[in-house]
Amino acid sequence: MKVLMLNGSPRANGNTARMLKEMETIFVQEGIEAETVQVGSQPVHGCIGCWSCHKTGKCVFDDCVNEIGEKFRDADGLVVGSPVYFAAANATLEAVLQRLFASTRFDKTMKVGAAVAVARRGGITATMDELNKFFTISGMPVASGQYWNGGHGNDPGEVEGDAEGLQQMRTLARNMSFLMKAIAEYKEKHGLPEREKGISTNFIR
Repeated sequence: MKVLMLNGSPRANGNTARMLKEMETIFVQEGIEAETVQVGSQPVHGCIGCWSCHKTGKCVFDDCVNEIGEKFRDADGLVVGSPVYFAAANATLEAVLQRLFASTRFDKTMKVGAAVAVARRGGITATMDELNKFFTISGMPVASGQYWNGGHGNDPGEVEGDAEGLQQMRTLARNMSFLMKAIAEYKEKHGLPEREKGISTNFIR
């Protein structure tokens, strides 16, 4: 099994990376392959709504988003981590996720998602809400831990002092591992839930 982890921080070795690393140690113990992709410092253009991806199956901007899309296709779970900027996720990560979820046409049903946020003090829950919406619109179960998935620290390394936050990451990774394994076992025996043809209603009268 595979988990794809996206680090939305521009700091490759900052507090967000440390939280994701804590999760990775548990995934390894659970026999799950984990790969982290650093996206927070990449030059990523926002979505322009051209919808060419609906014809080609990939984004018109051929950058890291298309590369991540291939990894996402093969993954059983997706972890998205971000520092908190003005009670929201890093704008670069937002651009990546908007284009990633819009341009990838493969079925994401029952891939497990988890969001992680790191803040100096506040904004973790708002950022989690923002990130979790990418999962829920795609039929992806959202993994939970023992509290809201986040840690506190400002300067690089400060999150090491947040023992509860690090424990949250371990709990989240164990719960996520359980979900992925349970879903895989059920899927092998019974397949995925029946899916109706999509209905799109525009609220214009």
